[in-house]
Amino acid sequence: MAVIRENLEKWESEYLSPYASLSRNSLGRMKDEEPCDIRPVFQRDRDRILHCKSFRRLKDKTQVFLAPQGDHYRTRLTHTLEVSQNARTIARALRLNEELVEAIALGHDLGHTPFGHAGERALGRVCPYGFEHSEQSVRTVDVLEKDGQGLNLTFEVRDGIRNHQTKGMPATLEGRIVRISDKIAYIHHDCDDAIRAGILKEEDIPREIQEVAGRTTGERLDRFIHDIVTNSFGKNEIAMSPAVEEAMKKLRRFLFEHVYTNPHAKSEEGKAEILVETLYDYYLHHMEKLSPELRGLMERGEAKERLVCDYIAAMTDRFAIARYEDIYIPKSWVVM
Repeated sequence: MAVIRENLEKWESEYLSPYASLSRNSLGRMKDEEPCDIRPVFQRDRDRILHCKSFRRLKDKTQVFLAPQGDHYRTRLTHTLEVSQNARTIARALRLNEELVEAIALGHDLGHTPFGHAGERALGRVCPYGFEHSEQSVRTVDVLEKDGQGLNLTFEVRDGIRNHQTKGMPATLEGRIVRISDKIAYIHHDCDDAIRAGILKEEDIPREIQEVAGRTTGERLDRFIHDIVTNSFGKNEIAMSPAVEEAMKKLRRFLFEHVYTNPHAKSEEGKAEILVETLYDYYLHHMEKLSPELRGLMERGEAKERLVCDYIAAMTDRFAIARYEDIYIPKSWVVM
């Protein structure tokens, strides 16, 4: 059966761009293991991420709007899927490794906190080791998943997850596609959600941005993706034209000013940060309340502050609120 995997690897070497990351040239895993007989390594990584528990929890984690009233606002899961689709479209057009792109995209936010960046800021303040969701995503796949065994992903996938933020620079073109696709996705859907919420109107977008990038969210998404493909095709880089890249940066700055720091949209975030900080302090003094898997890691020498961060970062919004209520909100006294 191994011939199936080998044929797929051969197809990659014959069809993909000379700048693509080939599965058979992967730098490997943290722990050696027998290769799958039908799946190349990046496809196998994609499947491991898709089936892990931390991926499923993304459906109940905030993207930008905390506890919105409506069924159509993005969650951390739908954001992840939009990043994946944008990245796959670009990778396919450039003949790069679509399975590597998908694995990185599906895994890039696995370590994100409940309540979006509000939760991340709170843990960053209280944890002496600091907290960044990109590093926590790598820790999730390396250490926390599968009851402390980790997913044992390839170097290329782990590198793309770790470096998906602006300050990072992935080692592969596929990782760089995900890095820019993440920005495109949140610029697109956060603008769309803000218009739906009545925080923005399309005519609020500065004309200088609209004239370059498009006059609707859909037009801008199409323009950004086409521009990347046009300016990266046949090159050993992922690039945008200067004009479109500047328009995207201006739109991102506009969203920071009018959405990400909007008092109406963010009015509940202070409460979320207090909740996360309070839970951190509680579990730091009640380590016995952590899961058996995390307590096992403490026995292996992991710092308790890090493990409390692990526990809270893994929570969904709903679970964090339930734990807070269970610990701190008085319950009705029932006469027996």
